[in-house]
Amino acid sequence: MGIALGSLVSGLVALYLHLWKLGLTGALGCSTAGGCEYVQGSRYGWFLGIDVALIGAVGYTLLFVVATIGTLEQFEDATWPNTLMQGMIWPAVLFTLRLKYGEFIVLKGFCSWCVVSAVTITLCAILVTLDRKRLNRLA
Repeated sequence: MGIALGSLVSGLVALYLHLWKLGLTGALGCSTAGGCEYVQGSRYGWFLGIDVALIGAVGYTLLFVVATIGTLEQFEDATWPNTLMQGMIWPAVLFTLRLKYGEFIVLKGFCSWCVVSAVTITLCAILVTLDRKRLNRLA
């Protein structure tokens, strides 16, 4: 449930950032003076020509769906939802490390909205690992 909730929240944040890039929202609400706009508009706001926020929105949506299915009684002890989430979460952790490097080291910027995703994917990695341990004990 924690992974589902976290992915829902971060998915909505990513959708907000994507809609902002499309010009469909007003000014970007950010706690730092221009930091979010600076980071979002940089080359680190895009990956292979695709908006990073859109990648996040789609990824978190898929993670939400799998995590929600995994909470259903008939799948709570099945390994496939955990395996699928591991396959989504760990590449996202690596991608987040790349983005944080670009944000903090290269750009010397800070986007408070981006922190939401970084914290969420870290917590998801911890939760999916703990769940794998639980499943291994059951087996």
